[in-house]
Amino acid sequence: MTSTPYSLTELARAGFSDLTSAAADLAELEHGVVADARELLPAFARAADPDTALGCILALGRQADGELRRVLSRVDAAERLIRLVGASPGFGEFFLRHPRELDVLRHPLSVLPAADTLRRDLTAAALDAAPNEAPGDERGWRRLRVRYRAWLARVASFDLEQEDPVAGLDGVAACLSDLASAALDAALELARGAVSRADDAPAAPGSYPRTQVADVELAVIGMGKAGARELNYVSDVDVIFVGGVREGSDLEPSRAIDIATRLAMLMTRAIGQSALEPPLWEVDANLRPEGKDGALVRSLESHLAYYERWAKSWEFQALLKANPLAGDAELGRRYIEAIWPKVWTGASREGFVESVQRMRERVTQNIPSDEVDVQIKLGPGGLRDIEFTVQLLELVHGQTDTAVRERGTLPALEALAAQSYIGRAEAAEFSHDYRVLRLMEHRLQLKNLSRTHLMPRDEAGRRTLARATGLATGAGSLTTLWQDLKHRVRGLHERLFYRPLLSAVASMPFEGMALTSAQAEARLAAIGFTDPHGALAHIAALTGGVSRRASIQRHLIPVMLQWFADGADPDYGLLVFRRLSDSLGSSHWYLRMLRDSSGAAQRLTRVLSSSRYVGELLERIPESVAWLEDEVDLRPRSTDALRDETAAIIARHDSRDAAAPVLRAMRRREVLRLAIAAILDVITVAELGRALRDVTAATISAILEVIRGGDDGIEFATIAMGRFGGGELGFGSDADVIHVFRATTLDSEAAQNRAKHIVAELNRLTVDPTLPLDLDIDLRPEGKNGPVARSLDSYRAYYARWSLTWEAQALLRAHAIAGDVALGHDFHLLADETRYPVELSENAVREIRRIKARVENERLPLGADPTRHLKLGRGSLSDVEWLVQLLQLQHAAELPSLRTTSTLNALAAAQAADLIDVADAETLRAAWIIASRARSAMTLWTNRTADVLPSDRVQLEGVARILAYPPGSSSQLEQDYLSATRRARVVFERLFYGEPQRTTPTTG
Repeated sequence: MTSTPYSLTELARAGFSDLTSAAADLAELEHGVVADARELLPAFARAADPDTALGCILALGRQADGELRRVLSRVDAAERLIRLVGASPGFGEFFLRHPRELDVLRHPLSVLPAADTLRRDLTAAALDAAPNEAPGDERGWRRLRVRYRAWLARVASFDLEQEDPVAGLDGVAACLSDLASAALDAALELARGAVSRADDAPAAPGSYPRTQVADVELAVIGMGKAGARELNYVSDVDVIFVGGVREGSDLEPSRAIDIATRLAMLMTRAIGQSALEPPLWEVDANLRPEGKDGALVRSLESHLAYYERWAKSWEFQALLKANPLAGDAELGRRYIEAIWPKVWTGASREGFVESVQRMRERVTQNIPSDEVDVQIKLGPGGLRDIEFTVQLLELVHGQTDTAVRERGTLPALEALAAQSYIGRAEAAEFSHDYRVLRLMEHRLQLKNLSRTHLMPRDEAGRRTLARATGLATGAGSLTTLWQDLKHRVRGLHERLFYRPLLSAVASMPFEGMALTSAQAEARLAAIGFTDPHGALAHIAALTGGVSRRASIQRHLIPVMLQWFADGADPDYGLLVFRRLSDSLGSSHWYLRMLRDSSGAAQRLTRVLSSSRYVGELLERIPESVAWLEDEVDLRPRSTDALRDETAAIIARHDSRDAAAPVLRAMRRREVLRLAIAAILDVITVAELGRALRDVTAATISAILEVIRGGDDGIEFATIAMGRFGGGELGFGSDADVIHVFRATTLDSEAAQNRAKHIVAELNRLTVDPTLPLDLDIDLRPEGKNGPVARSLDSYRAYYARWSLTWEAQALLRAHAIAGDVALGHDFHLLADETRYPVELSENAVREIRRIKARVENERLPLGADPTRHLKLGRGSLSDVEWLVQLLQLQHAAELPSLRTTSTLNALAAAQAADLIDVADAETLRAAWIIASRARSAMTLWTNRTADVLPSDRVQLEGVARILAYPPGSSSQLEQDYLSATRRARVVFERLFYGEPQRTTPTTG
């Protein structure tokens, strides 16, 4: 034992964090294990985590001092052990279970072992059975797993001692793949022994005659990283099993598959089933035909039949890395020879792009929100960005160019650069960053010998990772390096796929693109453009020439193409983008915004590829793209701001015919603002409804002002009804109104004529073919047979004497929006007497129910699916609104909170007053919101008004994307809508009709 105590300084210099504990542990180590632990301090200083390393050494000393002394007696072996357990306490636990395996560290690797060496050694160890050991005994599994981990310790030790572990990553990953392959071969030999019985022995469950087992071929095809020879320290090993009969055997093929299936099950258990020695990793066969539902083992012929008839596009993409891994090599070779050509037809299959996009979206969707920023593999700027980009490039170009058909990510990058599909500098940068990310992933998994892809959140964990990788000196510098790398990888991921396409287009006149355009069109088709030839023409027009505009466009187009491709209609988006650029290309602010804004270009591509409604308006108002630079500009303008602008317009024009077109243009501009805001999720559906009401009201109010001029002998007001009055308009909604007047200086007949003239002029001056404003007056007294405008006294007399229940119901949403304020106020007071009755009779309630049933039977269009009609369908807008309105008619007289024109506000008030319970209110609210959003989204997508949720998948996908669903979610939107309205219908029938179930009306 050393007589000199350890100073805190020397312990800190060695890298220990807990100095007091380190001094005590080193002192304990000197009792019987080493004479002077101070000699080990340099080795601890080189460990990733000296404290952990010392704890592992001390634990080994307490349990296996003899084995430990033999290792520590040699300086190189001692340093090797300390470095290994300092980076991997998981190996410390392994040596505690098997102290004799410490001896492997006394025999370091000068080079990584060959695959044959590993296969022979692991098989020999697995089959080295005790004399009394029965075939299939779990002791065979234990021997295999222990020998595997002993080799893994030697490989990890070699890896940790490399001067440049980034450069050496390729060899380590290949060796880890060979080690996994060897383990599978050894497990297969154990399985063959376990299922074999003497040919003359009686039959027994799970056993077969030895000659039959010998006649069975079983090939293990490696998929994913295993097939590409780029495994991590702890990876699931993705495989496909192929079975067959050896040539010359008379064994029935079906019998051979049965035996092969038993072999595959047993070898999988030998590797991954819980036992005394922990499993190595999971053998994952879920990439086989039909996935978990498919047969575990198939014949080669069965595989080929499946891939020819039933396989989906993603399955061909998965086969990109397929490679014989273990088992019968010749059968594996035949499998690859048959399957390999099919991989390269995937990009031309129908729906290829959609399936790839869905796969890509699923990756990001499945990341827990609290892990996105620490995901090394799946997060933005992570390994998956690189791998996805490279695979897609391979699949597109590999259709015609066999030189780029590589399984591994790094060889594929090298091949793509050699064939000029990507620049050599970019390939080198991508390759280096990929190796750095893989090195960090390796060290993280090495720590506990567990599968993880998460960057440590704590400073101590990052400090250990920095020391283990040698990439940085501390936690802060490692974090900076990683953040910079992620940003760089993400940028390359966004650009790399598209740059070769851009170069092909920009470097040649369009007429001379015959050779290059074939590859370019294939690339555009692969990412989702349905008219790649037309897209190439647009790209050429945008990027051709030597102007500043063309230079900026050449810089932007690669990224924007990806953003367009992420949209529902990339062809239309690119077309409108070209037209906008033709209109604004010479404007300095437009070029600056596209180049320098943090998100304007991406927002523009999202909007253009999502909405023909927006696209057509933007072509008329191209300067509106400036709003995309700052989302604040997309917020609805206040009523005061709208009023100020309309006043200024009226002041600048001396006639109604001069002012009205400018007011209509203002409305188009503001509706466009709201449409863009809705697509980009800047506003909610409730905010949208109110904002559309305000814009429409401002337009009507201003046009009424220019029509009337000054005092015209009457007071006149326009009353909004329906969804307009409730502040619940959507895109394409009619504006339901009624008109009221009151004579001041004119007699009654002249006043009536003046009001009719105002209405006629209002209708004329609001006509807008580009963005129709339909002022619908069908809700007026007597409907289409009544006068277009009535005096306030006439309304009073009508409602007092002739009003029907449905008219009182219609008045629930009446709200004065334009004209004389005093008259509007007086109309509200009059309406209150009718719409908020002191008591609603049972006869009136029955009448409301009868009318609702008739509406469902008679107004639903012939042949329309009542479950998909957004306005009149089951559980849709009308169900929610009629129920809420019935509650208002029954209770608003005594509950002022129910006196609102808003459906959602009235529903909330009814809930607060315990007229409806929380769960039912939320069910109705959810159905109303999804129906309202879908109705507006259909108009945005097609620029046509429609009330039926489309069944066509393409149209439904467009609607889903506007509603912020991820790509490929058309079925999810359909399911969400039908589910929400189905639940709402149940609530409606119970509360509206007072019964739990009711026969659903038919449409005949």
